[in-house]
Amino acid sequence: MGRRRRNEIVVGLAVVMILGTVVYFRLWAIEYSASSYDADLLRRRFDLANREALDESAEWRLRYDEEAERTAQCLNELKQVKESSKKDDYTGNVNQKLEMLQKVKSLDEGSVYRTGQHGLA
Repeated sequence: MGRRRRNEIVVGLAVVMILGTVVYFRLWAIEYSASSYDADLLRRRFDLANREALDESAEWRLRYDEEAERTAQCLNELKQVKESSKKDDYTGNVNQKLEMLQKVKSLDEGSVYRTGQHGLA
């Protein structure tokens, strides 16, 4: 009786292994046909993501170039101001320029107010 039970278990195990192998090959065949479609879809998605990344990279590079150009311009202006301040080392000369700028500013403000009054009248 023990031997017969063991033989039944071995036969059952062999049948289960054969059925498992058949199911595995069936799933493999189905997956193989689907995987070629998935590979094409995956390739298309990768190409799209790659193009978007290149576009974004170009956009950031353009922003960087614009900012670098502005920075260079500011540095040049700062350099010119420093050079002019070295030339105009006399404080009297600087004070005269400051007074002149304040007068120009006040004249500009006065002309705005005057034109505003004439416009209202």
